Parts: sequence; structure tokens; C-alpha cells
Amino acid sequence: MQVILLDKVPNVGGLGDIVKVKDGYARNFLIPTGRARRATEAAKQEFEARRAELEKVAAGKLAEAQAQGEKLGGTTVKLTQKAGVDGRLFGSVGNFDIAEELTKQGYKIAKAQVRMPNGPIKVVGDTTVSVALHTDVVVDITVTVYGETA
Repeated sequence: MQVILLDKVPNVGGLGDIVKVKDGYARNFLIPTGRARRATEAAKQEFEARRAELEKVAAGKLAEAQAQGEKLGGTTVKLTQKAGVDGRLFGSVGNFDIAEELTKQGYKIAKAQVRMPNGPIKVVGDTTVSVALHTDVVVDITVTVYGETA
């Protein structure tokens, strides 16, 4: 299915690109979330009429994400979990726990924005985690996990 992208989509294309994607991806994700429209002639003409407005909105989102990234960069999140004497946690620290702690600190971060390339944290200590505020703005933060003996 050919669609017009209304926003930048990672590994697909940028604003205004007409791309061919699988039907299910377009029907189930891109179109319902407002990131794309079917590439009909009427839709192409309407997009060209609104192009400047959409680019302005996208630039505003990027600037807002960069401003938040400046504040968030270098932040340390401190969490306490139950741990054994060898430093391994009973359970783990996931992206939900990190997003919740960042929200308590005053940042608006969704759990899906926290990227943990090595999976959940299962040991006591410092770990670097990425937070994707925008497709072009990724900030690294430090997560410090303290062990609490039972």
C-alpha cells in the first residue's frame, strides 16, 4: 500500500515521503496513529496544501524535545530494590520503573521512550540507559540501583 507520511517514521521515511509499506502496517499502525494517509490524488493535493503547517508543527516538536533533552541529559535516577548479598536483584528494574521515577522528578517520559538495549537491570550499581524524546533526540541517563537487604 502506498502512503504519504505525515510525520517522520524511523526506518520508513520522513515528512511528505510517499512510501510503499505492507498493508497491515499501514492499516493497523500508521493510519490509526495519524502518521500516514493513503496516497490518493486527493490526499496528495491536500498534503501539498498543508505541507508548510505540518513542517512547522514537526519543527516545534523537535525544538521542544531538544529543550527537554538539554535538561534531561546527565540526569541520574536512583532506585532501591531488594537484593541478595551478591548484588543480584530479586526481580529487575524495567523501563516502567525508570519512567515512573523520571515523572516524579518532573519530566514527562512515557515508558516506551526508555530504551534498555541490554534488557532489564538485574544487578546493583550504575547503568547507562537511553531515553528517546524524539526520533532525532536520544539522551543518555544514568540509573543507579541500590540494594536493600531483606
